[in-house]
Amino acid sequence: MTTTTAGNAFTNLANPTRFLNLSGAVLPWMTGITALLFAVGLFMAFTAPEDYQQGVTVRIMYIHVPAAWLSMMCYTVMAISAIGTLVWRHPLADVSAKAAAPIGAAFTFLALVTGSLWGKPMWGAWWAWGDARLTSVFVLFLMYLGLIALIRAIPDPSRAARLTAIVILVGFVNIPIIKFSVEWWNTLHQPASVIRLDGPSIHPSMLYPLLVMALAFTLLFFTLHFSAMRAEIWRRRVSSMRRRAAQAAA
Repeated sequence: MTTTTAGNAFTNLANPTRFLNLSGAVLPWMTGITALLFAVGLFMAFTAPEDYQQGVTVRIMYIHVPAAWLSMMCYTVMAISAIGTLVWRHPLADVSAKAAAPIGAAFTFLALVTGSLWGKPMWGAWWAWGDARLTSVFVLFLMYLGLIALIRAIPDPSRAARLTAIVILVGFVNIPIIKFSVEWWNTLHQPASVIRLDGPSIHPSMLYPLLVMALAFTLLFFTLHFSAMRAEIWRRRVSSMRRRAAQAAA
């Protein structure tokens, strides 16, 4: 029964009209909750104690870390969408991947900028090419830009969807490299301090604001993603109507 219910839900969401109706109903709530979480998270971040070593610059963490997490999560969503395109031929899978690419690029760019701002007072340099995580995240940013260019360069939507899906899945190898780079190589970045087998190593006074900001960034991604998917569906419908009108006129 559970499998059947999940399958029915998956099938229902394959209908663009049902997706438009559902997303239209939940987006106002998601927007409100996202704004509330950002207000609470930013208040907690600015009232959290300073680090005894990093001082006030530690507050960059509350933007940098969630942005870095979302840069990888967004690409993971694109990889799942790519599987949906190639395996299940889900009608909205390529819409999801196309909508997520610019959002992922924005989060990755934010992670790179805030990382440089944080790295200057901590490491004495804005950038260090020898750092495996910095370099792999920069590669991720270039991958996002390349995928956006590839999608726009191919006029046939179905061909663009298949080719983009293949490239996305090939590029997914970079995600575990980013995640485990601090463990595989000697880097300037510190090891994981939140998701650890022995528990977080961050003091609760800093951990809780970070988790609230991470949740706010996550909801922001899904809010933007649903909105972009709705815009892409309407864009395709308008394009299809114009083609039919042009054919009828001819």
